[in-house]
Amino acid sequence: MVKNRQPNVEVWVGETPPTEAELRRKLNEQGLSVHRWSNGPGDTYGKHSHPFQKVIYVVQGNINFILPERGEQLNLNAGDRLDLPKDVAHEAVVGPQGVVCLEAHQ
Repeated sequence: MVKNRQPNVEVWVGETPPTEAELRRKLNEQGLSVHRWSNGPGDTYGKHSHPFQKVIYVVQGNINFILPERGEQLNLNAGDRLDLPKDVAHEAVVGPQGVVCLEAHQ
């Protein structure tokens, strides 16, 4: 079976974003081990990739993922989920309020 090589964003559509506990529970129910990370306003990550699929939920704030080889930008806000396939090159810029995320690897 060939895994999907396209990043996928699920945009949160509820009135208020889910809590960190709710997001953590969702990931745990999928059998994923979760860790939390955060960055300050304007922090950046240079172009890189990972040898595993990443699942990221934004808990607070926002972050913009840039996919330079695809010419795409994915702006994630609280409650949004990004499924980023392995080996997909990306960069990131944290928004003006900073960001708190939950991340799991598949």
